[in-house]
Amino acid sequence: MDHDCSRRGFLAGASATAMTGSLLANRTAPSETIRIGLIGCGGIMNAHSRSLSHFAPHVHVGWLCDVDPRQMNRIAGVVSRYQKAAPRRTGRFEDVVEDDNIDVVIIGTPHHWHARIALLALAAGKDIYVEKPMSHVFNEGPAIIAAAKKYRRVVQHGSQMRSSPVTAAAGKLLDEGLLGEVRITKAWNVQRRGTRKVVADVKPPADVDYDRWLGPAPVRGFNVNRFHSNWRVYRDYGNGDIGDDGIHDLDMARWGLGVTTQPIRITAHGSHSVYRGDNRGDREYPDNMMVNYEYEDGRVLIYEDRLFTPYGLHGYDSGNAFYGTDGYMIFSRRGAFSTFLGPKGKPGPTEPKETRTQRGYAPHMANFLESVRSRNFKTRASAEIGHLSCSLVHLGEVAYRSRGRLDFDPKTQVFKDAPEATAMLTKNYRKGYELPEV
Repeated sequence: MDHDCSRRGFLAGASATAMTGSLLANRTAPSETIRIGLIGCGGIMNAHSRSLSHFAPHVHVGWLCDVDPRQMNRIAGVVSRYQKAAPRRTGRFEDVVEDDNIDVVIIGTPHHWHARIALLALAAGKDIYVEKPMSHVFNEGPAIIAAAKKYRRVVQHGSQMRSSPVTAAAGKLLDEGLLGEVRITKAWNVQRRGTRKVVADVKPPADVDYDRWLGPAPVRGFNVNRFHSNWRVYRDYGNGDIGDDGIHDLDMARWGLGVTTQPIRITAHGSHSVYRGDNRGDREYPDNMMVNYEYEDGRVLIYEDRLFTPYGLHGYDSGNAFYGTDGYMIFSRRGAFSTFLGPKGKPGPTEPKETRTQRGYAPHMANFLESVRSRNFKTRASAEIGHLSCSLVHLGEVAYRSRGRLDFDPKTQVFKDAPEATAMLTKNYRKGYELPEV
């Protein structure tokens, strides 16, 4: 497997963002237009469809796919701002991946659909940009890596902070040794999520293909609490806060720590501290969680979420702390960082800007499109990089749901002496929606 890029390697790629835009802008032949299908037209696809506007007319959106036509209507409105021809529409992603006129698919469905769509798209010769986390369970990650290699396809994982200017600036300081050797990093996701009133199942909207929405998940009645955006807190469809917002911070913590393997020991605990009983709103994930990941060389990554507080940690609802032998850095994917040096914590270099442009969406898309054009396969968040970070989500969740403390073997990719935990690295797929062998 190709290992994660170093921070210095990342910086070399980040500095090429302007060049990427220039290269795309200089492509004029219609035959070289990158033809794109958008699969899953929910909230995140708004950001991706807006990012594509920076590369018009050298990209063309040929398809919109969603089980809910209202979702497609919203994205069609965004695309119409930079493209005259209206995309075709479908509720079946197969129509998109089987279209020989499509080069690229962007996958923004609920998590439980990611791997099946990704694998079939890769086998059909499409390059893919797949939202985080690319896998719903651990074993889906290696399958995507293998398919990308077999079919020589470009993969970009939705870890947009790897293309953010603030990440490049922070990485430069880390590589220069400002903090000494970084031995421990911490990621946190601290927000107030609230609860929803428990309601009964009802008939799905008449124009929604609800059975197709369920896909690989078990059949159950339609409930608004488990549908648009709310699905994230149910294990059949999502990965909870650790796999939704938390994956961004875990990815940055792993990047800052510089580890390129899976951990060897995972300790996790959590509970329903506030959202208990009827107040849980049928939430399946805890409202607080702590996970400790220990690596073979002794480095440690810590994850924390608290989902009932209106305040952040160190001033940020989502962030990281990079602890080095000579100082530490507080970093936020909101677009800022501060450093504190020596035994007295003397303030060092800072980046105080908190702007949407620091979140990396357009540069991340540019990096993907340029790799598609050049066939260099050097995206900043390849399938290998994505899996290493997504595996932290899955390993932490399995530890929380089983023994609380597990030893993992990165070579065999199983837990040691814990067959019940190893069984949780995969899942049962509904008949007809099994993970395809490609």
